Parts: sequence; structure tokens; C-alpha cells
Amino acid sequence: MANNLLTVGRYQFSRSAAMALTAMVWTLWLTAGASAEGEVTEKRLAASAASPPWLQSVGRLAVPGIRYDNGRRVHHRENCSATLISPAGKRASIVVTAWHCLESYRDLSQTITFTLEAYENGDTVMEVRPIVDGGGMHADWAILKLVERNPRPRQPLGLIPAKTNPGYGDPLVMAGYSRDTGLGDNGKALTYHTGCRALDTNEYSTHSDCQAYKGASGGAVIQYSESGVPHFAGVISEGNSEGISTFVPVARFRSALNLYLH
Repeated sequence: MANNLLTVGRYQFSRSAAMALTAMVWTLWLTAGASAEGEVTEKRLAASAASPPWLQSVGRLAVPGIRYDNGRRVHHRENCSATLISPAGKRASIVVTAWHCLESYRDLSQTITFTLEAYENGDTVMEVRPIVDGGGMHADWAILKLVERNPRPRQPLGLIPAKTNPGYGDPLVMAGYSRDTGLGDNGKALTYHTGCRALDTNEYSTHSDCQAYKGASGGAVIQYSESGVPHFAGVISEGNSEGISTFVPVARFRSALNLYLH
């Protein structure tokens, strides 16, 4: 009988019970590992009427484009994010997005629309026209101008002061219309990640640990001043949905913005 017993610490088990216990432990371990692997912890919040009012300056950009597939012209619509920039005390007229959102825009007779979500009186849909852009992924920014309507946001977004562009470890907020099937609701819901931080930077862009998905491109990167004022600090270029996102700091295109922000 003793030969059929296994000792684990100060306890004894029959061989069959020990084998069953071992199998159960391995099953739990493998299950835990499988559920953790590839799982992304949600760090974003969904925007609502109770969210910071500056978020109402971040909208959806719909760009009619043309691509070529095996030599054949294919019409499609690029859905991105964009941000309304408002000089202090003036009505807004400038919208900032990512260059690659306009990459396929070739028919200038087609209308690009910028939509700001309202939580009470319905969405505001405006026509915008491109003015100037960085010209490639190495300078993934673009400036557009409102054609007619000039809304006055509840909390206008001005540019971050020139001497305080985001550096390593600086706290940020990143907001856009991510097209994930979760909180982003396939690009229908504005989401934002607070308290994320700038990481390494180069002459073109800055990496951060902010969470963003495809569709958030062109959205806003915000940095608060010491007194709590939100400033537009950059434009989202891309995100890998796992906590590493790239943005173009305002410093890379401030001179171009200053030509039109007056």
C-alpha cells in the first residue's frame, strides 16, 4: 500500500490522486497563460458629456479617396480623426490631422467632411479643404481650413507654448476615433487615454505609451499646463493598439500652423 502513496511536503496522496492534481495544476497554468497572452488591458475612457470639454474639439474626418488595385481605380473613403484648433478669443478655422489620412485624396471636387460630436444638439458637420501638409510619413501632419462654419468650442484648444513641447516622461492625453470593436465601437465613439507618457523621440516623431488603434490617426495629443489648461501638443500618427503610439509634436510644424492661426 505504501508503494502506491506519494509524499508532497507533509501530505500523502495516492498515485492516481497525485496525477489528477498535477493535471489540474497544469491545466490552470496553461489556461492562465493563454488568457494573458495577446490580451490588451483597456486603458482608455469613452468620451461623454461629463468628459473634459476640450474633447469636443476632436472630431471625425471623412476623406474620399482613390487608390489603384492592379491598375484599376478604386474609390474608397478614409476615416480618420482630426482636431479643431482655436486661437485664444477667436473663432476656430483650422483643423489638424495626419498626412496619411489625405494620401489618397486626388479628386479636389470631392468634399472632405469634419464632424464634431455633440451630446445635446446633434452633430456638427463641416466641409474642410487641405492647405498644407508634411508630404510623407516622415512628416505625418496636415493642416486643413473650414470652408464655412466657424464654431466656438466650449473649451478652445490652443497650441502648446514653444518651450514646453513634450519630452521624455511628460504626462499626455491622447484622443481619437479608434476603429477597434471594443470601446471604440468601430470608430463611432471618441476614446481617450489620460496619464500616458512620452517616451523616446527623434527628429520626426515621438513614441508614447498611449493606447490608440487604427482610426485614431490625426487625433489629438494634449498636454496640460501647470495651471490645468489643455494645450494641443501633437497629432497622432499611428498606434499598435498595444500601448505604443507615435505622434508628431507641434514643434515639427508650428511654423506652418502660425501662418494660418490668426
